[in-house]
Amino acid sequence: MSYGTAITLDRPHDEVVEKVRAALKEQGFGVLTEIDVQATMREKLGEQMQPYLILGACNPPLAHRALSADPSIGLLLPCNVVVRLHEGRTVVEALDPNIMVEATGDASLSPIAAQAATKLNAALDTVANQSA
Repeated sequence: MSYGTAITLDRPHDEVVEKVRAALKEQGFGVLTEIDVQATMREKLGEQMQPYLILGACNPPLAHRALSADPSIGLLLPCNVVVRLHEGRTVVEALDPNIMVEATGDASLSPIAAQAATKLNAALDTVANQSA
């Protein structure tokens, strides 16, 4: 089962993170949370790993519509976007918002999820085109 979409770039991790932030903002998303998994694993477990950042992206109008349709949908928010290093290349992955519809079985969320997916895909396309 696919639960996201990804792009792989030959650009430095930190550079891609900034491009992702800008592209998300351009599509109306704010970054509500930021989890530096690499730092957390190092600090809490003494484990080393490649750079791995989870950005919790939220488009307020879409989130409001989703929460109005199903107040429990907050369990599946925000839309996570991962920027990680893999084999020397930077991978950007975005959760497919249609997972909300599949997980809840609530068809009223379909148009909201579709719009969120369109915006997230546009953000990834922007990052890919800027990095080509």
